[in-house]
Amino acid sequence: GTYPLPEAQTDRFLLKIKVDYPTLDDEMKIVDLYTAPASRTTVKKQIDANALQVVQQWTRQMPIANDLKKRVLKIIQITRTNKELIEYGASPRASIGLILAAKAHALLSGRNHVSKEDIEAMAYPVLRHRIILNFEAERKGMSTDDAIQEILKKA
Repeated sequence: GTYPLPEAQTDRFLLKIKVDYPTLDDEMKIVDLYTAPASRTTVKKQIDANALQVVQQWTRQMPIANDLKKRVLKIIQITRTNKELIEYGASPRASIGLILAAKAHALLSGRNHVSKEDIEAMAYPVLRHRIILNFEAERKGMSTDDAIQEILKKA
């Protein structure tokens, strides 16, 4: 079965991506795929290990301005000090993860530098499993994404 992981283990995952339920049409395709007679599926290799390592190197080499690095650190710091919303803030792994994810986002967007928009786009998947809302925020019906939005406004 599945069970929730402790915070120390979830912190080791780079991203938490929200996946909604499929549409009726998509679910029909899923049902058809898994209830039809078995057939051999061929998988076409999209990238080899060497090419993947090159892309990883490009990501790490992507420049990020010091003011944007400081913005990332400020975002993470606010998760630790914003006691109105957050019980437990993000660890230093979150700082590293947000910078690397922003670099990858910039690379995949065809740019050779990190922007504020890259940081804001990746803040949600990088932080949503790394912060724990306090009782007051939960009582107000806030989600972690709501808290992240507030943090980004303050940073």
